[in-house]
Amino acid sequence: MVGRIPIVDVHPLVHEGARPAKAAEGEAQPIRATVFREGHDQLGAEVVLIEPDGSRAAPVRMREIARGTDRYEAWVTPGAPGDAAFEVRAYADPLATWLHDAEIKIRAGIDVELMFLEARILLDRVAAEYGPSDALAAARAAAIDEARPAEARLAALTAPEVRRAFRDQPLRDLLTVAGPFPLQVDRERALVGAWYEFFPRSEGARRGADGRVESGTFRTAQKSLARVVEMGFDVLYLPPVHPIGEVHRKGANNTLDPAPDDVGSPWAIGSRHGGHDAIHPDLGTLKDFDAFVKKATSLGLEVAMDFALQAAPDHPWVSEHPEFFTTRADGTIAYAENPPKKYQDIYPINFDNDPAGIFAEAERILRFWIARGIRIFRVDNPHTKPVAFWEWLLGRIRQTDPDVIFLSEAFTRPAMMHALGAAGFHQSYTYFTWRTEKGEIEDYLREVATASDHLLRPAFWPNTPDILHAFLQYGGPAAFRIRAALAALSSPTWGMYAGFELCEHVAVRPGSEEYLDSEKFQIRIRDWEGAAAAGRTIAPFIARLNALRREIPALRGLRDLRVHWSDDDHVLVFTKGHGDGTVIVVLNLDPHGARATTVHLDWQALGLPERFAVHEHLTGADWWWGEHNDVVLDPGREVAHVLTVRSAA
Repeated sequence: MVGRIPIVDVHPLVHEGARPAKAAEGEAQPIRATVFREGHDQLGAEVVLIEPDGSRAAPVRMREIARGTDRYEAWVTPGAPGDAAFEVRAYADPLATWLHDAEIKIRAGIDVELMFLEARILLDRVAAEYGPSDALAAARAAAIDEARPAEARLAALTAPEVRRAFRDQPLRDLLTVAGPFPLQVDRERALVGAWYEFFPRSEGARRGADGRVESGTFRTAQKSLARVVEMGFDVLYLPPVHPIGEVHRKGANNTLDPAPDDVGSPWAIGSRHGGHDAIHPDLGTLKDFDAFVKKATSLGLEVAMDFALQAAPDHPWVSEHPEFFTTRADGTIAYAENPPKKYQDIYPINFDNDPAGIFAEAERILRFWIARGIRIFRVDNPHTKPVAFWEWLLGRIRQTDPDVIFLSEAFTRPAMMHALGAAGFHQSYTYFTWRTEKGEIEDYLREVATASDHLLRPAFWPNTPDILHAFLQYGGPAAFRIRAALAALSSPTWGMYAGFELCEHVAVRPGSEEYLDSEKFQIRIRDWEGAAAAGRTIAPFIARLNALRREIPALRGLRDLRVHWSDDDHVLVFTKGHGDGTVIVVLNLDPHGARATTVHLDWQALGLPERFAVHEHLTGADWWWGEHNDVVLDPGREVAHVLTVRSAA
């Protein structure tokens, strides 16, 4: 039902308020609504944030986004994590109405004394509600002083300090409230994080005297943690660490005829050694896993585990719970397919055969690992499972462990990605990997920052074990620096898969996005120390990017990203933040050549003067910038400028 003063098209709402919109502790976010009323009297609108403990924050005044549109906005910052909410309130604003009418009527000589009488009455109401003040007392004295010229009395009643008092101490007539509307406030890691992915079996692996590759273990992988920390990452993501199926095991490069020594894909989970609650024996024991997590935690790293609801043909589920799977007409269990791709080593779950049993087992597995200190899960292919299942499961976990974070690995249609976000996933993989041209990058940055931000939080990954984009295959080291800079500087959460810092770029065949000798199917032995000594790594550049994310608060935000302009189709410009502290990123998207162009900033939208001082963080230079600025970026030396506004001229 429409209120006395209509409030419509409130944002952010998910499913018309049936599900909470996304928020994070300390993250400023906009609340918008269309507010209007009959006639010509002025109105006010404000947002009241309701914290998880039920307390109400002070109202934040909404401003009309563009004059005459009736579309209002206010930015609010939630505090502690939990189930919060917000209200939008609208009211008739007699003080603003008086200011509007008085400046017209008194100067025209119309109802002069009546306008001053109304001013006195309104000022008395303000004093009664908020208490006396010197500014309003002086204004009231002018309103009743008929001996003074009308213009002088009006000047006193419209002085800047009086206008501020009228704005900050409004009289709320015909108060109308819309809401409360739910907000799910998560801990900061749900919004901000730098992720690194490695396969423990490759970390510390070596070739024995007999030529055979010996698997790395959780003990040897502990030594690799220092390398991850030195690059400034916050989260270490592990692909599945469970026993790998031996039936229909895949060989190197996804072949169907494995050699006896082939180790198989970690996503083919389960064997005679156990299932989702077991550790692959080559990696060690649960005790070794616990020690690994403890060491990572001591170094400031959160460990994220893979949660893949699927099974190898020899998973214990297949014999103990055959109802979890699909039985085909010939009596065999259906393996996974994504035509033309076939995954003979994986059986997908059928959620319609025994939903209660599957739901209970999924919750049991998660709680098993949560009890061992895991608070982040990367969920494999959630779009191939019912959305209702995720809403139930993630809701169950949130009831007891609201700090546990789930990343959705769903490269699929936008409707499904948004639905998964609404169901409770905290973060989402995105189409970033395939956005390489300037125009499509600009459009995508706008989309994730302002159009879908209430539904999903983006995680930008330049590569994964599954995806080696052609841009990286043929762009050389500059391409890797470009994609890392774009991911790290534009999204609060970004990640990369091991080998990226070595610029590994060879595909299994032309036109493919699969790595040659994919680590999904075999152990990779990398000479990290030799690469560093020979300068064949961009790890120092990665470390600098992650350091900047810690040094510059604006880089940890999502919703205040603004795209600007350059005269070159290969130079991207965007900003984060507002006023002093704004960060300006200028990025050359061409890995093959230098670009010289002029960058154009919407300085007024940023709350900046026409001329302001900036500091360039990658070179240490200090410049003066303004609306139009000339830049030269040679990818052989610099792929980007990262500037913060230091002061106005």
